[in-house]
Amino acid sequence: MNPFFWRLVAFLALPVIGRAGEPAPASLSFRNDILPILSGNGCNAGSCHAKQGGQNGFQLTIFGFDPAADYLEITRNARGRRIFPAAPEQSLLLLKATKRIDHEGGERIKPGSHDYRILVDWIRQGAPLEAPGEPSLQSIAVKPARGSYRKGQRQPIEVTALFSDGSKRVVTEYCEFQAPLKTFVDVSEEGMMQVGKTPGDGVVIVRYLDQVAVSRVAVPPDRTLPKSAYASLPVHNEIDRLSWKRFAELGILPSKPCGDAEFLRRASLDATGRLPSPGRARAFLADPAKDKRQRLVDELLADANWADHWATKWRDITVGNTQRIGVKPVYLLDHWIRRKFQENTPYDRFTRELLTAQGSSHRDGPVALFRDQRDPEMLSAYVSRIFLGVRLDCAKCHHHPSEKWSQDDYYQMAAFFNSLKSKGQNFISAPISGEPEELWFEPGGKTSHPVTGALMKAKPPGGSELPIPEGTDPRAVLVDWMVRPDNPYFARAVVNRIWGEFFGRGIVHPVDDFRESNPSVNDELLTWLAQDFVTHGFDLKHVMRRILNSALYQAGSLPNETNVADNTNFSRSLRRRLPAEVMLDAVCDVTGVRDSFDGLPLDSRAVRTWNNLLPSVFLTTFGRPDSSADCPCERMLSPTMTQALHLLNSEALVSKLAQSDSLPAKLAEGPMPTPVLVEELYLRVFSRLPNPEERTIAEKIFPASGDRRKAAEDLTWALLNSAEFVFNH
Repeated sequence: MNPFFWRLVAFLALPVIGRAGEPAPASLSFRNDILPILSGNGCNAGSCHAKQGGQNGFQLTIFGFDPAADYLEITRNARGRRIFPAAPEQSLLLLKATKRIDHEGGERIKPGSHDYRILVDWIRQGAPLEAPGEPSLQSIAVKPARGSYRKGQRQPIEVTALFSDGSKRVVTEYCEFQAPLKTFVDVSEEGMMQVGKTPGDGVVIVRYLDQVAVSRVAVPPDRTLPKSAYASLPVHNEIDRLSWKRFAELGILPSKPCGDAEFLRRASLDATGRLPSPGRARAFLADPAKDKRQRLVDELLADANWADHWATKWRDITVGNTQRIGVKPVYLLDHWIRRKFQENTPYDRFTRELLTAQGSSHRDGPVALFRDQRDPEMLSAYVSRIFLGVRLDCAKCHHHPSEKWSQDDYYQMAAFFNSLKSKGQNFISAPISGEPEELWFEPGGKTSHPVTGALMKAKPPGGSELPIPEGTDPRAVLVDWMVRPDNPYFARAVVNRIWGEFFGRGIVHPVDDFRESNPSVNDELLTWLAQDFVTHGFDLKHVMRRILNSALYQAGSLPNETNVADNTNFSRSLRRRLPAEVMLDAVCDVTGVRDSFDGLPLDSRAVRTWNNLLPSVFLTTFGRPDSSADCPCERMLSPTMTQALHLLNSEALVSKLAQSDSLPAKLAEGPMPTPVLVEELYLRVFSRLPNPEERTIAEKIFPASGDRRKAAEDLTWALLNSAEFVFNH
């Protein structure tokens, strides 16, 4: 008879009869006893048997996210040859792991070790999936959960698993440890922390099966500064008070306040995306009033350019590719976003109107979002990331590797969007000829778990299951939860995104990646900003006014001896390259010659472009988003050699300067004296007057008699190619 038959008989019988002459060990479970061993020894890592296609015919799920599938792979697949209950020590699973037969992964388990004995006993018991009445894993506790450590200190981590019956088990040896910020702390495979030599905050991520926890590490400075050093710092609002409090803990001081010219240029570009005019610059620099900066902030937030500038930022994360969703839907959504910013629509209402949209893609702008993010699963990841700052993408296929989010969280979020219906042309072959698509809510949608098949109830990340009244659009229920004053994500996500635009990085960075393992650099500040935002009616301009008026925002970009190494706590202004549209508009303002864009009126500004496929070598070179990718589209803000070469060699720039009606040409051919002309160009490009050395050099370019126009063109070209023009500082 086939030998496999007798192996099957032994497999089925052993759970009952055990092994003659020996007391049966305590009942073991694949979930609670075997899976930790596989994870702790790296068997289900992405580089081993959990990689795509597995390894040598043996495939496990990444991080053991699907225990049932792993159990079947080990006990049933490959004709059950991986375990041998009649002679457990001869099981292929153990022979490979101990390298008694060749194993590409090397020896993972030592013969006779604790892990080895557990595996042997489990196979001898018949390799059960579960033990009778076994508890389920609820969470893990890390000790120490947080602490302050001296530089270079070593500290072991202990991890305890907490189960549903109240029992506990120390599982440190089966955990995976990761330290993303090795400057502050590193960690060994065994969980031994090694504190770094840089003051600041770090975190160690601990994963045990599908549970994630963190140990927070604070590294204080060698010396702190006296309280008097902070008592004299200006406090314009709560942002400053909370920032100085944090700086005192880190032993750093903010840079000296920036000058008026620097503030004027920085605030104008950040708030409106435009350089201040020479006239405004002269008036502001000459104004002796103490409140002139506050008045300037009010003027900037009331400027008509504010809406277009900030609408562009939201366009990046909401508007898709015309070739995928059609020209008209993209245009209508862009127009809708601009109108909402022109009206300064409260952000909670903006979000509600966008996420609960219905109607025609050729009439109702927000419908284009659902034409781009077409199914509930896509919307789950998109809405979580953009409006809650939570990245659920990984959880679509497996448990998030560094956070608590599971497949349940992903598909429970998707359940809010399963009642959307549409008719019409879903995808289009030619963007111009695309037909409209109608979108509406219709009760009865269902979302199933892709592995278990269970029907998923609507539940937002980090929240409780939300009941959906009969006949109610689940999207409206989700938005109701999002805009509640006590929501832990919504307000924090948007104020953090705005903060990132003004400072070059978020309080949580990246701005859309809120998680325990990616802590904020000043949580008290972020919490206050979010609460203040909610208290003031979700008013975006209110948040921006708070930031622009703060002494923190008005700090200079030059470091002092205490903050020279600080790039994360906003103790100085980080120099940021201008966004593509802002840069092009600035070049056009300086030269007085505008670019033209397909489908827009002549003399339209670059910030008015309504999709990222409109032809423009300049905008592409300077990093406008690639709309052929799925939104949210990322901007590349790092300077590149291509950008520098473009400004140096661009025929378009030379052509602008050489035109007879360019501003440099008009100034040079007019009656303006050379010293005043030089001042005018410096004010136009840098929002400041030239210093004595710059003035002397610039005036020497102009001949006593002859071609002043060529000199004006050359000086303008040189100023446009300077770092001071390219960067906001």
